[in-house]
Amino acid sequence: MAALTQRFAAYAAGIRHADLPPEVEARTRFLILDLAGNILRGRHDAESSAPLLAAVRAMGMTGGAHAVMGESARFSPLGAALLNGAFAHSMDFDDTHAAGTLHPGAPVIPAALAAAEMVGAKGADVIAAVVAGYEVMNRLAISMPAGDHYDRGYHPTATCGVFGAAAAAARVMGLTAAQVEDAFGIALSQSAGSLQFLANGAWTKRFQVGWAAMAGLAAALTAREGFRGAAEALEGKAGFLRAYSPNPTPERALQGLGTQYELMETAVKPYPSCRYGHACVDAALALRAEHGLRPEEIEGVTMGLPNKGMLLVGAPLDYKQHPRNVVDGQFSGPFVVACALVHGHFGWDSYPRMDEPALRALMPKVVTEEDPEVQAEFPMNMSGKLTVRARGREFVKFVVVPKGEPANFLSEDELRAKFHGLADAVLGAGRAAQLADAVLGLAAAPDVHGMMRLSAPLQAVRLAGE
Repeated sequence: MAALTQRFAAYAAGIRHADLPPEVEARTRFLILDLAGNILRGRHDAESSAPLLAAVRAMGMTGGAHAVMGESARFSPLGAALLNGAFAHSMDFDDTHAAGTLHPGAPVIPAALAAAEMVGAKGADVIAAVVAGYEVMNRLAISMPAGDHYDRGYHPTATCGVFGAAAAAARVMGLTAAQVEDAFGIALSQSAGSLQFLANGAWTKRFQVGWAAMAGLAAALTAREGFRGAAEALEGKAGFLRAYSPNPTPERALQGLGTQYELMETAVKPYPSCRYGHACVDAALALRAEHGLRPEEIEGVTMGLPNKGMLLVGAPLDYKQHPRNVVDGQFSGPFVVACALVHGHFGWDSYPRMDEPALRALMPKVVTEEDPEVQAEFPMNMSGKLTVRARGREFVKFVVVPKGEPANFLSEDELRAKFHGLADAVLGAGRAAQLADAVLGLAAAPDVHGMMRLSAPLQAVRLAGE
């Protein structure tokens, strides 16, 4: 196998902000802004946040100097990485990489920010570190490939995320290439993440992504202190790729490294649910608007999905047609499409309306199937085809590139609107605007402390049950 660990380590240690193409540098700041909005609202609204905060307190991770966005209290570095990572992923509204079928921001950015608060890193170095983390994480996923990894029951955002988080944290702390190799070797011992959460709508998907952020930071810190990690952690006989996937292609991970950026292939979600359903949500909104479709006249709906989309949002169909909680809804194709068709909108505010009679009446009419045209687009595009039967006719919409993908990316105004839609309720509009400006101005910042202070509400936000 290619010397993947060594090449990735040298890349992460050597990346410089000044060498980044302008479009990559700008996109990175947009991705940080997008994740910040997710963390803020995830801390405030997700039902899993209160028990996770309590667990972090029980583990002794409070009383430090590190910020968790949306939280007035301070935490240890590891506690901050864990909470920011978990909150970022709690609404399933964070960024996605289609070919890797994962969410790179949630593990990578919290690890970079926690490391930056530790060492007083410049904003420009944080941006470079985030790029390194995205490249390592996304490239690992596409070299597995991610579909084979999924078939084994792994959650690549967590399993690949620990290596991205380690790369980002190591770059922030200025580790040498040899130390980054050790960090990868230590991260290998902590790479975990299971899809079993789908069985009962468990909160472990959020937890394991936060844990990946924390574990990556811990790996970089441990390597910094001289602890030796396993050699050839990624490509070795018992390394990550061989152990976690049956037919890896490590050479794919190295193609264009340093000149082509998988970060630029990362999408921003317009809807807070599994990305595999988004093309059909786009289609549902378009069909509703174009034809004035009313829910009471809809006889049936078919969602055409890729096979991996069927795994996450399409099957088992009866379960997906009858979601019982937020996590079920986030991974239910029938729910997200029904919301779009009934309300002409799908957002975070849709989940409290899950039991509305109109939604419950429509969801059993929505069936899912693997569609050959959609499958042909995968994994380059997370496409979807929607067929709505109403008025004795069939209305069909095939969306190849859903909104938010790199070829159909959100504008700065749309990104800011999404951020404010999440952040204003936690910080207030004025403070949220200051935070957005600080994130987008990160390249010139002497450190991240001012930005992180702005992410704390002026008054403590408390969750029910705290």
